[in-house]
Amino acid sequence: MRVKTTIFLTIALLSVSNAMSSGEELTKNKCSTCHVLSHPKDMSKLVAPPIMGVMRHVKMAYSSKEEAVAFIKDYVLNPSKEKSVCMPQKIKRFGLMPSQKGNVTKEELESITSWLYDNFPPKGFKGMGHGKHRGMQK
Repeated sequence: MRVKTTIFLTIALLSVSNAMSSGEELTKNKCSTCHVLSHPKDMSKLVAPPIMGVMRHVKMAYSSKEEAVAFIKDYVLNPSKEKSVCMPQKIKRFGLMPSQKGNVTKEELESITSWLYDNFPPKGFKGMGHGKHRGMQK
């Protein structure tokens, strides 16, 4: 009986560990092609806004993880200017994000969005607007 319990707990822990690492891996493989995950060294070479800034705006617009994750999952598959939480000049510079339908599954999006929410932006990050956008507290 004890062996079965140990095996079950080990499998459960490995599953949780794999889900967490798969969120990071999926983000690196599916998102960082366009969205850099660290502070960019050369802003002129960016093809999309850095993920730190995107997630900062998502968190300013949506107060809970559940709302933020739901927004990202919807936006990634059905992007529009009306739904965007980024500043208009970002859309002007980079264009609207293309839909990722066919490039990412709902299961992958679940892992990606949860991992992004839990890891970005890093503590202390203020972004280019230094916290003065959309009523964010100073």
